[in-house]
Amino acid sequence: MSAHSQILLTSSEGTEFIIDRDIADKSMLLKCMLEDIGEIGQAVPLPNVSGPILTKVIEYCTHHRDDPNFLSANDDVAAEIDEWDLEYCKVDQGTLYELILAANYLDIKPLMDLTCKTVANMIKAKSPEEIRKTFNITNDFTPEEEDQVRRENGKGSRRLS
Repeated sequence: MSAHSQILLTSSEGTEFIIDRDIADKSMLLKCMLEDIGEIGQAVPLPNVSGPILTKVIEYCTHHRDDPNFLSANDDVAAEIDEWDLEYCKVDQGTLYELILAANYLDIKPLMDLTCKTVANMIKAKSPEEIRKTFNITNDFTPEEEDQVRRENGKGSRRLS
């Protein structure tokens, strides 16, 4: 099995993608599957990932193809996001949400970290009202319940910044 062998992936709606094995290996799901069953010579179905999202995932993995630290744990939430990754995440919220789901399903930790950090940056230093507006969330608390939660969280808790 050569490092440049190719893998055929099929998205949820049947779109086919031919990618190099080293790109597929960025996904722990695909890497383990291919190690377990070897070169299968047929399409690997990905029923939980649509074609447009799989295109974005492949774009990400291809960009980071030669990144030696790709799979090393980067739990430094304060770490700067590089310019390419920042641009990559400039998508609508629906796409960002689907990228998080795809990164989780395909087990691509760096992409999961990046997309979740992007969401975290979207809500950082925002009030609950601003967060609700950003994510189109309906407030289901009554004013009394909201006041109670604010009082409970205000007493004895330290604000993290």
